[in-house]
Amino acid sequence: MNSFDLAEHPHRRYNALTGEWILVSPHRSKRPWQGQQEEVQKEVRPQYDPKCYLCPGNERANGEHNPAYQETFVFENDFGALQSEVPEGSSDKEGLLKVHSERGICKVICFSPRHDLALPEMEVNDIRRVIDVWQREFQELGSLDYINYVQIFENKGSVMGSSNPHPHGQIWAQSSVPVEPAKETIQQFAYYQQHGKSLLENYLNLELQEKQRIVLVTEAFVALVPFWAVWPFETIIISKRHIQNILQLTEVEKDDFAQMIKGLTAIYDKLFNVSFPYSAGLHQSPTDGQEHPEWHFHMHFYPPLLRSASVKKFMVGYEMLGNPQRDITPEWAAERLRSLS
Repeated sequence: MNSFDLAEHPHRRYNALTGEWILVSPHRSKRPWQGQQEEVQKEVRPQYDPKCYLCPGNERANGEHNPAYQETFVFENDFGALQSEVPEGSSDKEGLLKVHSERGICKVICFSPRHDLALPEMEVNDIRRVIDVWQREFQELGSLDYINYVQIFENKGSVMGSSNPHPHGQIWAQSSVPVEPAKETIQQFAYYQQHGKSLLENYLNLELQEKQRIVLVTEAFVALVPFWAVWPFETIIISKRHIQNILQLTEVEKDDFAQMIKGLTAIYDKLFNVSFPYSAGLHQSPTDGQEHPEWHFHMHFYPPLLRSASVKKFMVGYEMLGNPQRDITPEWAAERLRSLS
């Protein structure tokens, strides 16, 4: 039998951030780029859509009108999944049927007044203004006594559940720490207690040494395909400096972060020559009043496209019943993305 090869043989990879495992099966996809390469008709959107409830001056579903905003615009979601006024309540039947009320606030951020511009098409200065808004909202929402986590994210494209093509993101701030950040808190805390350093700081140093999964590098950030990536072209942006949250970014680092976001999302658009769909979001320290020195600021990108603009990865079968699985290796995916930079 030949010696074990990550690029050839089935294996499991450990996600140090969540403590979970993924099955990698590279032999199933020797040449993954030889899938469908059909042309997708590009959607041409106007700069302003009179029927869009996110465009400046237009009426939203609740009857309110948007201001004639010129940069970014933030408002409380008219159909938010969380509500700020929820009565306290809980029940527990034999430890099996547990319920607890949840308070929170959901907001929408229109990145630009223009209906036709997504992040990769926006100017770096305009993306920087979005980051300023993220920073302000994180501070304001996180300072509320009942908010213990602020999740900033974007769903881009209808395939990722976006109900409106106008470039926008969301913020869900709530009284509990959601499942994914909670798992990352546990893993990062355990590592910090044992090593006295950030898990992602040491992980990033390893990645910079190996260089196999690096996609983009700027002065303050690194974008890479995680060793444990689940989605075909999943990436993570990690700050080089060990900081806990977006409030600790310097003015120079915010400029750099804007450049990184534009660069990475532009690479995605080049991959299959389409406005690339994804779910992306910041992961940062909880706002529960604790210091959280273990936390390291980062941003996840989870895109679903696999071989072309219309061939998507779905979580089905074994992945729903066992654990996540992928065919193309993270190393191959990183090389493909890197070649487009």
